[in-house]
Amino acid sequence: MEIRPTTDQDLDVFVDTMHAAFGRFPETPAEDGGAWWSALQMDRCLLALTGDGRPVGTAGAHSFELTLPGEILVPAPGVTAVGVLPSHRRQGVLSAMMRHQLAELRARGEFLSVLLASEALIYRRFGYGPATYTGELTVPRHRADFALPRARGTADAPDTGSVEVLRRAECGEILEEVYDRYRRAQPGALSRPHRWWALGAGQPPVSRAPRYVAVHRDADGVPDGYASYSLGDHGTLTVDETITADDAVFTALARFVLGHDLVGQVVFKHVPPDHPLRWRLADFRAAEVSNDMDWLWVRLLDVPRALTARGWFTDGELVLDVDDPFLGERGRYLLTVRDSKADCVPTDREPDLSLDVSDLGSIYLGGTAPSTLVRAGHIRAHRPGAAALADALFRAERSPHCLHWF
Repeated sequence: MEIRPTTDQDLDVFVDTMHAAFGRFPETPAEDGGAWWSALQMDRCLLALTGDGRPVGTAGAHSFELTLPGEILVPAPGVTAVGVLPSHRRQGVLSAMMRHQLAELRARGEFLSVLLASEALIYRRFGYGPATYTGELTVPRHRADFALPRARGTADAPDTGSVEVLRRAECGEILEEVYDRYRRAQPGALSRPHRWWALGAGQPPVSRAPRYVAVHRDADGVPDGYASYSLGDHGTLTVDETITADDAVFTALARFVLGHDLVGQVVFKHVPPDHPLRWRLADFRAAEVSNDMDWLWVRLLDVPRALTARGWFTDGELVLDVDDPFLGERGRYLLTVRDSKADCVPTDREPDLSLDVSDLGSIYLGGTAPSTLVRAGHIRAHRPGAAALADALFRAERSPHCLHWF
């Protein structure tokens, strides 16, 4: 078997092989919009070939930026389009591609990678761990009254901005600009490169599928948030995503869609688990949580570089014994945090925590508490208080959240 990088001339073969791996056929791109695979970077894709040159597997990566705790932006290849033909599964093709890809990412100087897992059982064995979570909130319109506003300056205070309804085709630049400001301040968020918007590659509102967009403007008329939505059959209004870094703006956009005429219920997609919207409703039970699931998975390729790259909010010291069975590596590191900065060096000291590299990926962004993984038997704590200290160290300034689909 041969694994080789692809060129632009391999695009059709790559796309056909990838779809065959999933038992699907390529969809016709929407009018004036590109198919999601039009954003593939062929210089970052791989083909697995049999001895006689037949393609049997694919793997790719997008060039993104990931926002770490502390509003720190780092390169983050987004692994995508991973598949093996059903006729060649369980023959080592996938493992060979993933090992080849990880080596290639390291050669590029990248210290972590991310992906969206089609199946949770697959990617943990390659060192990836779930690091952000998302869900949906469904609110019947007749139960959508908000609690009375409290003090000015809170998310429930009267909004001094305005909401304007535009069509998706009218506000592409606004969407791109507002999303970019949002993702720079949100831990766990990924960049959406301009070419994605230009190609219409991805899910709404990146794609040019018909959507209405509620654009919120501040008191000076500057766009500072949006909600992309569509009204379907049976009176269900579905919000693809609500983008803003300001809780008061989110509340204003939620009020807007919940007040839409001819609507029986509103479905908010991609809401982080601890979002305060439920608490803002007069009836706490009105918002039904569903499709609670993992979203972004993180894989560390260079533990010291990764740990010193992110921001920290508590001082402390931990010795981490990290096992990376897929790459056959093991390292013990002394993590020292002082004044929001970390130092991470190899050490022979006894460990405070022993963990798999996939579990380190899960706690890296602050979305999974180390103590949860200790209680689940994933992480081993070697002394009392180690898990509590790890919880305090690895927390982020806010819960990490990612809603970009790739």
